[in-house]
Amino acid sequence: MKLNKQGEVSKGKLPFRRVLLKLSGEALQEESGASFLSAKTIERIVLEIIPSITAGLQVAIVVGGGNLFRGATLSQTGIGRISADQMGMLGTIINAMALRDIFEKHGQVARVMSSIPMSGMVDHYDRRKALHHLNAHRVVIFAGGTGNPLVTTDSAASLRAIEVEADLLAKASNVDGIYDSDPRLPGEHYRYERVSYKEAVARELKVMDLGAFCQCRDHNLPIRVFNVNEPGAIARLLNGEEEGTLVFNEEGE
Repeated sequence: MKLNKQGEVSKGKLPFRRVLLKLSGEALQEESGASFLSAKTIERIVLEIIPSITAGLQVAIVVGGGNLFRGATLSQTGIGRISADQMGMLGTIINAMALRDIFEKHGQVARVMSSIPMSGMVDHYDRRKALHHLNAHRVVIFAGGTGNPLVTTDSAASLRAIEVEADLLAKASNVDGIYDSDPRLPGEHYRYERVSYKEAVARELKVMDLGAFCQCRDHNLPIRVFNVNEPGAIARLLNGEEEGTLVFNEEGE
């Protein structure tokens, strides 16, 4: 995908060739938070993705595990931080298996590739095999984070997006983009439609984990932050519409 200096997308028949979608574990829950994992919520997400794949888009997904286990929180209960993070990585595999099942229920072939070997349940991550599956228009769901504790799934998303040469990293959020201050707090808040990496750093805007953010910047990978709870948001984004906030590199950055 090519962007001009204003962050505008140059579109062809398809706006993108390949997109990596970052989903938090919480995105797979019911909006009320009544359940840890909701097949109905997952189905809504899957049904928004499938038409773009049918049209020729290649989609990879990195899923978090915060709906089941969050390492930082578990470590406060007395569990060691390394073990807590490893439990969180196992949670991402559970979520990935649920996603795979719903995709296949609707006739879309999907593969789960985990950085943690788990023979008989999911495939072990292999970049070349991932590219093979994507080129065959199978959904590839990356689980297990990076395979390392103390590293977030944001960093897994930036790493996998760069490895599979994605045109865009689409980061699902519970707000409709990037704001100059926390939109959940009282007061006026300005939402950016487009913001350069340079401006995001200068204004200390919270886009994603700093390490992941810098990795995307250094590899000239655009990020789009959007509200996954907004019906149709994923479909509009994959169709190239201006959903949420785009983060891009200006010329000369």
